[in-house]
Amino acid sequence: MEAWKIYLCVIAVISLIAFFLYASDKAKAKRGAWRIPEKVLLGFSFFGGAVGGTLAMFLFRHKTRHWYFWAVNFLGLAWQIAALVLIVLYL
Repeated sequence: MEAWKIYLCVIAVISLIAFFLYASDKAKAKRGAWRIPEKVLLGFSFFGGAVGGTLAMFLFRHKTRHWYFWAVNFLGLAWQIAALVLIVLYL
């Protein structure tokens, strides 16, 4: 399997996890239950799950008022795209 396909699969899995973490946190917020720490959400978004995190922010209207969630998702998306470009060009 080519390196870029493996990379996209890893990013897709992490994005899916991030998406479900954001969804779960939103549901817990509505119930007043124990919440997922912000550092977990931000970590998954930055380290591979920016697409899932951003999609969940829009879909569930969750964490959209926090500027640092926008910043981390944007920075995560930027490095994830840059890494894909480098993999395609050099591997």
